[in-house]
Amino acid sequence: MTRTTLLTSPDTTPASRFAFGCMQFGGRADAAQSAAMYDACRAAGINHFDTAWVYTDGQSERILGDLVRAERDALLIATKAGYTGGAGAANIRAQLDDSCRRLGLEMVDILYLHRFDPQTDLRETLECFASLKETGRIRYVGLSNFAAWQVMKAQMLGRDLGVAVDILQPMYSLVKRQAEVEILPMCADQDIAVAPYSPLGGGLLTGKYASGDSAGRLREDSRYGARYGQAYMHEAARGLVTLAAEHGCDPATLAVAWAATHPSRPMPIISARNEVQLRPSLAALEFDMDADLYSAISALSPRPAPATDRLEEQE
Repeated sequence: MTRTTLLTSPDTTPASRFAFGCMQFGGRADAAQSAAMYDACRAAGINHFDTAWVYTDGQSERILGDLVRAERDALLIATKAGYTGGAGAANIRAQLDDSCRRLGLEMVDILYLHRFDPQTDLRETLECFASLKETGRIRYVGLSNFAAWQVMKAQMLGRDLGVAVDILQPMYSLVKRQAEVEILPMCADQDIAVAPYSPLGGGLLTGKYASGDSAGRLREDSRYGARYGQAYMHEAARGLVTLAAEHGCDPATLAVAWAATHPSRPMPIISARNEVQLRPSLAALEFDMDADLYSAISALSPRPAPATDRLEEQE
């Protein structure tokens, strides 16, 4: 049994194959649009919802809290702390307290450290997480945006503290495949669940940029434009559009289904600004991705060299 199958809601409902990311709640998605997307996710069987202390000045957590109240125990609620203010125990506890107040909850199922903090002793952070878990404030320990060596450092330190990493949140998509080198194999070896974000490559893999659509984060946000600005990425997106047309589906459906089909069985975090935009990603839950199509999609972008190959190159 894998770690993925061991993640459950408080009433022991297993975690859904996909998670929904609430980063747009209270920002690009107003309360009504957020509620419509939440309802669509629940109708599709998704019970895993992801937010963060830093998202939309707290509105994401407030809106999600209003939506989950009636069925809280059937859901897996994740939030993140430490993106700002560091990974010290005082900051982690303060942000978790804020998050719980916004969500209207006494505890969250998953608490992620939002990013690695080189200025804080990781042992202090893990001691805090161990205490939060022991006192019932959290159920699972998560790490986000960590390199493989940082995760393994946490695993080794955690042995002495009686705490282990339960789930990891890396970036992963057809045009950002670096997680295949060490992150995904490490998670399989260490029995760590994986909930990768941005399976649509910041919207690039929806195909809208290939069709000349000027709206979207890649053109409105310089960080996303730089992150997904390489020529091979746009070529891969155009190739995905062609494959989607051949299979009678949306490119976004293929992109999300491809990310979920990796042998490590990741749980992609899907997201959108409205229900219409969300539908192609939800369709990936029912899409039958066979081996030939998976290989054809994989061939659209360069596969990163395995770690063993890179070591041989250094010798």
